[in-house]
Formats: sequence, structure tokens, C-alpha cells
Amino acid sequence: MKNIKVSIIIRTKNEERWISRCLNAIKKQNNKDYEIILVDNKSDDKTVEKAKIHGVKKIVLIDDYLPGYALNKGIAESSGEFIVCLSAHCIPIEEDWLERLLNNFKNKDVAGTYGRQVPMEFSKDSDKRDLFLVFGLDKKIQVKDSFFHNANSMIRKEIWKKIKFDERISNIEDRIWGQKIIDAGYKLVYEPSAPVYHFHGIHQDGNVTRLKNVVNIIKKQDKNFIEGNIKPDDLDIYCIIPSKGMPIKNNNDYLIAYTINVAKKSKYIKDVIVSTDNDLTKKIAQDLGAKCPFARPQNLSDPNTNLEMVQKFSMNELEKLKIFPDLIVHLEETFPFRDTDLIDNAIEELLKHGYDTILAAREENGWLWKEDEKKNINRIDEGDVPRIIKKKTYIGLHGLCCITYPEYIREGNLLGKKVGLLRVDNHLSWLEIRSESTFKKYQNFFYDKQ
Repeated sequence: MKNIKVSIIIRTKNEERWISRCLNAIKKQNNKDYEIILVDNKSDDKTVEKAKIHGVKKIVLIDDYLPGYALNKGIAESSGEFIVCLSAHCIPIEEDWLERLLNNFKNKDVAGTYGRQVPMEFSKDSDKRDLFLVFGLDKKIQVKDSFFHNANSMIRKEIWKKIKFDERISNIEDRIWGQKIIDAGYKLVYEPSAPVYHFHGIHQDGNVTRLKNVVNIIKKQDKNFIEGNIKPDDLDIYCIIPSKGMPIKNNNDYLIAYTINVAKKSKYIKDVIVSTDNDLTKKIAQDLGAKCPFARPQNLSDPNTNLEMVQKFSMNELEKLKIFPDLIVHLEETFPFRDTDLIDNAIEELLKHGYDTILAAREENGWLWKEDEKKNINRIDEGDVPRIIKKKTYIGLHGLCCITYPEYIREGNLLGKKVGLLRVDNHLSWLEIRSESTFKKYQNFFYDKQ
């Protein structure tokens, strides 16, 4: 069965965050006899561009999305004897995933097979519960049960020609197809040994407390309980350091060098990009192993320009060069005292918890005040509450480290919706240097840091 041609249909709609992970897992398959067909529904992010970079040549564009219609359009363009239906945000776990699905078709009565779905570590408890309860460990040959799931499935194309997916319905096209298959006398197979990671479940959320209890029970009782995690090594992570004007210097020591050097020590950053308007800064950066593939225009260096605008420009310039990062690490040269493991710790925390953005922050236990429109000063912390029970407050240090997805930077934002804070306890890391006099004052600290 290893030499049988397989067509993998992936339906997408703004799946930029997931498509590289999905395609990378497919590339690792032992069985290489496959083609990939992307059926894209007007993605306005970089899903299609990323797919092309990964070698996907067949791309079907559709204007109106219905699940059965999208699948039928993709399958109509296929050349395989067997068809895989795979969600773009599903990641095959094992390198024999494709072979495990294929093996079930040795039985000529089998029309389709579907694999196990495992939640991600950051999936909601409701989704974890649903996936663990629905997708068990026992293989099933279904002669009456019509349950079928196209997030991770394979079907026989010759049978699809007779029984296609319903193009009129907005949901459960897979289960309706499964019922028609059973009614026609064919069999369906649930193959738990062909799992994928899938971050969301198949049912609506319920009571949060109850769901958490259910998941905790499953964790304790199920010896095979596993949770998906995204490995930083599998991502293209770029660091962008914005810089304007003459570099700050003390003797032969340049401030920006400390930020570049720390970024270069990261295990996960693929390239360090310095977005600068200054030729000397460009030379310093390049001498240190950073790249300056574009020049920051002068209109983005005036006092009214914010960092979001600068990073949006930088992101756009990278994409013009056909560079499509999976994550962006934003660092500012004014924070030279970062711990060397800060960046990698932040990357790992973002991926572990499924944050849209993570930034360095310091806990503040003092009194916090804010000036209103009338210049009145108002206290915004809880007041004179014992520290042990006082709600924590934090001051974000985005210049120290902020990691986010390109989709937000492209919109002119550094922050996504789900923000995580990485507490930094090293007080020296909080120190910000913005002048040569301050740089000179703390030069001994710099040398000690090196």
C-alpha cells in the first residue's frame, strides 16, 4: 500500500498561524507518495504564500465556503486513489500517520477511515473533555455507527465518485456522508493509531468549573493522556530591533550591540533584523551578524511615529522579500541588561499557553496613580491592602521583550487579544538607557553583564 498515490485536501481560511506546522508534519511522513491540494476561501493573511513556500503547487480558490463544497472542489482536482481530508489547524503526530490510515483500505468494503484527535496543551477544558471522550484508544470497524470526522480522515476516491459530500449544508458534512456510506453497505473505520493534534473540540463550551473537573479526572485516570505542544524549533522566528538616529556610544562600546548579542544567543531566533535609518547602525549590526535588508524611512523616525507603525513597515518589507515569520520578537536597544535566557523563556511560555502575545513585565507592589483629563491625580491600585492578599499589578516592559504573531503587527499592533506576561525579577533588566551620559554612567554594569 506504500506506493499508492494519496491526495491530501486542506481547507483554509486565514490559517497563517497553523499552515506551516501542518505542512511540516506532512513532510515528515514515511510515505512520500502524496500530493497536497489547498482549497482556500479568500484568506487575507499569508496562508497561501506560506503554503507556496512549503511547495504546495495545487491551490483551489473559492469565494463561498461550505464544507462539502470545498472538499468536492479539491477532490475534483486530485489525482490520488485515496483522499485525505485534513484541517489546516490539525498536526499529524506520528511519521507513519499516512500509512496507518492507508492500511485500513486493504479491506475492499472500507469506504473511509478517520483518526484520533488529541487536544493541545492550551486547548480549552471543554475541548479537551470532548476530544478525549469522543476519540478513544480502541479501533472500531463501523457497520452501523455513521460517525465520521473530516478533520483527520481518508476516503476511497472511487466511492466518492458515487457518493459525494453534500454541498448544501453548513456543518457535519462528514457525518451525513458517513450515514450514506453505511446505508450503501460499506464500512467505516476509526483508526486511533493515526492521531493529530487539534486545538479545538467538536462541541460547545459548558460550565467551566465542571469541565475543569472532568479534564482533571481524565488526566488522573487515563494512562495515555497526552497534550500537544508546539516546538519552537519547528517555527521560523525572527527578531526585529527598531533603531533610529545615531547609535548611542561610550568609547568603542555601542548600546545596540548588547541587544543584538542577546538576540543572537537565542536557541530559537532564525534571524535578527535591525530596522534602522542610520548607516553606522547598519554597519554595527551587520558586523555583529544581524541583517539590515531594508532602510527605515525618515518619516518613520519623527517624534510622532509609534513603534507599531515602525514594526508594521518592517513586517511589510520582510514579506516583500518573501520572508513570512511565524513569530516576531520585538526588542529595543534601550534595554541592554536582559538575561540571556529571557527571550527563549518568553517564546516557550507563549507557545505553551497559546498566547497571542507575551511581554516582559515587572510586578509593582507600590502605590499606582493616574492623571485624568482635568489633571487630577487618582489612585488606581487597591489601596492599603496587605501585600499577601493584594491583587497583583504589573508594568509591561515591551521594549525589554515582546513576542507576537505577524497578523497583529500587520494590522499595526504589537498586542493580540490573549496577552501573557512574563514576570522579570532581575531589577537590572528594568533599567532603560536613552542617552550617552546614562550609558557612560552604567558602563561598569555593562562590562559585568558581558
